[in-house]
Amino acid sequence: MGQTLTEKILSDHLVEGDLTPGEEIGIEIDQVLMQDTTGTMVWLQFEALDLDEAQTELAAQYCDHQTYQFDFKNTDDHRFLRSAAGTYGAHFSRPGNGICHNVHKENFAAPGKTLLGSDSHTPTPGGLGQLAIGAGGLDIAVAMGGGAYYVEMPEVVNVRLEGELPEWSSAKDVILEMLRRETVKGGVGKVFEYTGPGAESLTVPERTTITNMGTELGATSSLFETDEKTKDYLERQGRGDEYVELTADDDAEYADEIVIDLSELEPLIACPSMPDNVVPVREVAGEKVEQVLVGSCTNGGYEDVLPAAKMVKDQEVAKHLEMIVAPGSKQAGEMLAREGWTAEMMAAGVNVSEATCGPCIGIGHVPASDSVSLRTFNRNFEGRSGIEDDNVYLCSPQVAAAAALKGEIVDPRDLADELGLDAPGVELPDKYDGSKTDLIYAEDAIDDELIKGPNIGEVPLQDPLGSDISGETLLKMEDNITTDHIIPATSDILKFRSNIERLSDFTLSRVDETFAQRAKDAGTGVLVAGENYGQGSSREHAAMCPMYLGIEAVLAQSFARIHKANLFNFGIVPLAIDEETYEKIEQGDDVEIVDDVAEAVESGQEEFTIRVNDDWEATANLHASERERRILTAGGKLPLTKQQAEGGAAPADD
Repeated sequence: MGQTLTEKILSDHLVEGDLTPGEEIGIEIDQVLMQDTTGTMVWLQFEALDLDEAQTELAAQYCDHQTYQFDFKNTDDHRFLRSAAGTYGAHFSRPGNGICHNVHKENFAAPGKTLLGSDSHTPTPGGLGQLAIGAGGLDIAVAMGGGAYYVEMPEVVNVRLEGELPEWSSAKDVILEMLRRETVKGGVGKVFEYTGPGAESLTVPERTTITNMGTELGATSSLFETDEKTKDYLERQGRGDEYVELTADDDAEYADEIVIDLSELEPLIACPSMPDNVVPVREVAGEKVEQVLVGSCTNGGYEDVLPAAKMVKDQEVAKHLEMIVAPGSKQAGEMLAREGWTAEMMAAGVNVSEATCGPCIGIGHVPASDSVSLRTFNRNFEGRSGIEDDNVYLCSPQVAAAAALKGEIVDPRDLADELGLDAPGVELPDKYDGSKTDLIYAEDAIDDELIKGPNIGEVPLQDPLGSDISGETLLKMEDNITTDHIIPATSDILKFRSNIERLSDFTLSRVDETFAQRAKDAGTGVLVAGENYGQGSSREHAAMCPMYLGIEAVLAQSFARIHKANLFNFGIVPLAIDEETYEKIEQGDDVEIVDDVAEAVESGQEEFTIRVNDDWEATANLHASERERRILTAGGKLPLTKQQAEGGAAPADD
């Protein structure tokens, strides 16, 4: 039996386990990337492991989220990250140089390599044939130290693309169609492999738009085969020698198949406040818009901004509306400026912003109250834009530019008829020739020791797992609680990512602003949640802060992949409960795990009995590998790895 492309790459990097879906495997990691809001903790953990140098083929540190440097805390973080990159042998991308996924795609992403990143949209280079996975920071630190990365072997689903995109439809509509069909939970435990003649018709930037937003499906990763389009893109980037031909075998067997006829796709839009709330643009046409944003790691490339620039040339954006363009990288911004497109956009009334993640996480360009914001981003979770009760829609650059000109949501095909606009199409430059000034390569490092400001704290450690877990249900939550709910990413909070003691004060504040203080007063407790708990970003702080506040277990109907791994990594027991148990437990109830927890976890026990209010009992399940059980027993991955290192075992053996 032949192999899928995913299986081929995993086979080449396999160090433990076998490629049976659902079974845990360990793989060697070629490249790692960090960004500024997760990277500080990665390097503090790397330092705590007493390692001297990054062991992966390549490590890259980007500063892309908090680039505006509102006070010394942000600037100190960036200085610390630069010093860590210099000390341990990583490339460093300066603030303003662009979003990690865009800059990595331009400079380092390579077919057939594995990439692990401390950001959930790390799978972006899957459009180049790189198997890229988002993970928590501690997993990055261990992998960077030479350890294997462990993950459940995903099912591989063939997404067969047929036909070609019609005018005014885009790659963004392909992934929105996937979300409309599969929902934000449809990709959990899966890799989506895009094949077929339709896939061959797409350029690499179009492919990376699709793989980027595979994260919103909950997928482990997304992947395209390589071909002449891949080779052509790498050559335009000056990296043609890195091309490798990679395809699935003709007789490869997939767990499932999804067929999308590109020729039938029309412009789509994700309505508030979930990426899978997708409808045709014409269904919501006429909705007044006050803000339009083009950019992000999904649609911030040269090839994404150019269609919007072509559409607004010689036009004017609506007077009641603000349109902002934030290129995904300085390279893209520089090229657009040199070709005159930046001036054309400015003349039309467009504001051009720094190459940053900023507005995607509510830092800058926060929408006005009771207004609609159209964005080419990947997430529209409620409150993520920086204001509660927001109304954020997700769409392609073509739909965004059309709304900016019309002042309301409009299908660009209809606006084209009204204004006589030509479809902008997809255009790649002859050469990606932006400067590399803001990329400091490891061999050119300017620091050789860590520089820590006063806001940079220590890595908190959990005690080994005890025999008893009991406490109050401090919070009961609904389905689809995101990491933005658990640890918000707004500027007033983000600056404390290096200071867990202070950051923990904001834990779950978007759900209940009294939670942190109640948790401190209680000293211990449990959380209860519905389906898909912890979806969204890879931020390990969403596990670290609850651990710091004394949370010992989370009882949920299901968990998002990265967050569940982070709960293990920080010694919090993730227990699965059924719907009946979830409905019956109330906030304030006392919950006790009847079993000797440490002994049960260590012995491989899967079913646990929980007793509520000394009144009724139910069953909860621990779905964990032997390795994950060792992590829990030790109190987390960092304590376990340190124990093994002191005992002479390598990080790879964790």
